[in-house]
Amino acid sequence: MVQKLKLEELNRIDVETFKKVEKIPLVIILDNLRSMHNVGASFRTADAFLIEKIILCGITPHPPHREIHKAALGATESVDWSHESDINTAISDYKNRGYEIIGIEQTTNSMMITDFSIDRSKKYALILGNEVEGISDEALPHIDTFLEIPQLGTKHSLNVSVCGGIVMWEFAKALK
Repeated sequence: MVQKLKLEELNRIDVETFKKVEKIPLVIILDNLRSMHNVGASFRTADAFLIEKIILCGITPHPPHREIHKAALGATESVDWSHESDINTAISDYKNRGYEIIGIEQTTNSMMITDFSIDRSKKYALILGNEVEGISDEALPHIDTFLEIPQLGTKHSLNVSVCGGIVMWEFAKALK
């Protein structure tokens, strides 16, 4: 008979071990998100895939906050994060550290994520934009590559935390 595993049977690492373990070379930049649930979900996904850091830019809410914690379930304690008021400062900082800056956005020159080759020798910073407006217009000229997720139905976009989960998984698979 099939049974669900109990939490203690999942053999997950604790926060102290998480802090010490080698992360994949991937940073997530959240640009002007407004939903605390999307922020919390992004933290939880970043924890699941050993993401290096989350940068919360502009109006993006940041911990500690009860609504973020509801979705993050403690991942704000494990995942390294910082707040940067200006998205272009965050972009410049990570470009100077050798990261390729990837905007997850539908643009005139975006490519499907399925057509993008993730290079294991590179470090990446993925930008996820506002739930309605997407990535800030002033950031667009500073982004190296734009990727989008193929969608086959009638809707034009995905929820930002769902989108983030998909792209974090694609990069985590390739970079681990």
